[in-house]
Amino acid sequence: MVDLTKLSTEARNERTWALDSMTSLEIATAMNEEDGRVIEAVRLVLPKIAEAIDWATDALESGARIIYMGAGTSGRLGVLDAVECPPTFGVDPSRVVGLIAGGEGAFVKAVEGAEDSMELGEGDLSALDVSKDDIVIGLAASGRTPYVIGGLRYARSVGCKTVAIACNADSAIGREADLAIEPVPGPEVLTGSTRLKAGTAQKLVLNMISTGSMVRIGKAYQNLMVDVQATNEKLVARSRNIVVEACGCTVEQAMEALDRAGGHVKTAIVSILLDCDVDTARARLEESRGHVRDAIS
Repeated sequence: MVDLTKLSTEARNERTWALDSMTSLEIATAMNEEDGRVIEAVRLVLPKIAEAIDWATDALESGARIIYMGAGTSGRLGVLDAVECPPTFGVDPSRVVGLIAGGEGAFVKAVEGAEDSMELGEGDLSALDVSKDDIVIGLAASGRTPYVIGGLRYARSVGCKTVAIACNADSAIGREADLAIEPVPGPEVLTGSTRLKAGTAQKLVLNMISTGSMVRIGKAYQNLMVDVQATNEKLVARSRNIVVEACGCTVEQAMEALDRAGGHVKTAIVSILLDCDVDTARARLEESRGHVRDAIS
């Protein structure tokens, strides 16, 4: 029998013992107050998050991958972060990968028992041909999920950097990883429902790792997402607005530059700021490894 009694994520929250007798406003207020504790919990582990950003940056710069793995809510959060990277940062979908115990179908319907298999975690990573240049980030609110433990052990055996994100201190997955990120937001409003504060804490950490590493490899200029993929009407408009903001030009100038650049936002920006042709802009970006700030300096 698994003993969960020592996990803070499974403890009862003394501030919400009367949850079932609260009004709607009282429930919302209690949840909002508890969510405030998540922010402080994450703040306490920022240096470790920064280290994970550095490692993820190294992996991306070497042409390798960020690989998330988890079960249940934790797995879904990893998949969510992974699938948002291509449209936001213009990276190939293979560069940020999300693994969830039980496979893709488990994203929308629980696959019972999948999280309890260490062999499944190892097998899913092995199927990706994980290498020493990749970074594997295991997610488990409880910090004890066998699927994640198996994956982290396998990842370390092939020499790649490993990170564990859990919401209990001194977690089992943290002991398996090179780096343990353990924000502890405390007991949930609804006892054991780790899709709440624990899920929010994990999402905040993932936001920082993916956004931070993408910015570090040149996917932003100032605070603009200059590698956005204009795959729909909204993103076409966003691309145009990004060029206007970055260059201080008119909408017409932005549209003309984007047309010459084949819709490539970075190339359009560099061509306007350096007052050069598209080929020169592309060459400058290649020389600067895609960093707009370096390309125009």
